[in-house]
Amino acid sequence: MPKPGEPIRINGFTSETLGWKAWLPVLDLAQATPEQMAVLDSSHPKAKTSDYYLLLVQQPAILQERSTVFNAIMYAPGGLSRAERELASAVVSRINGCVYCASVHAQRFEQLAKRNDVIAQVFHEPQGAGTNARERAIVQASITLTATPAGFGADDIAPLRAAGLSDLEILDLIHAIAIFAWANRLMLNLGEPVYGGEG
Repeated sequence: MPKPGEPIRINGFTSETLGWKAWLPVLDLAQATPEQMAVLDSSHPKAKTSDYYLLLVQQPAILQERSTVFNAIMYAPGGLSRAERELASAVVSRINGCVYCASVHAQRFEQLAKRNDVIAQVFHEPQGAGTNARERAIVQASITLTATPAGFGADDIAPLRAAGLSDLEILDLIHAIAIFAWANRLMLNLGEPVYGGEG
């Protein structure tokens, strides 16, 4: 297993920094409206150099709402830890086959948790991944809600409570899992990952 700081490469998934190339035309910044520039500024520090944001900002109101919701779910204080939100996001991305999102959230988990053991497990085989009961419950809920959303119910919440998650932590977890159903589908259907750099 790679040590923290070393790239993980398992089953086509990686913790390396990837780029992303859009399949549709992206906005030329020279042609951007003041509204588009404001939305890019508020979305992400690298939005003005990212094909993803430069594609989505062609519908600035939608990108603004997406960024507001995404940032609230992933960075809101209290509730589920940032690292656990990143773990859930990496699991969902692994199940959905989104190599780009999995790489981003694997990196963020490692930065926050200072370890990559559970990410290596998730990339190898998500079922049963986790270094303790709490992580295993988070991973399993992420798998179940992603793979069979119509079948997810109260019985799937019980193991989270048994592993020590509070009701607020469970709500945060389900929000993180759910938004990646959307995030992965945008990434997977509007472009492709690029190895060896930013994009």
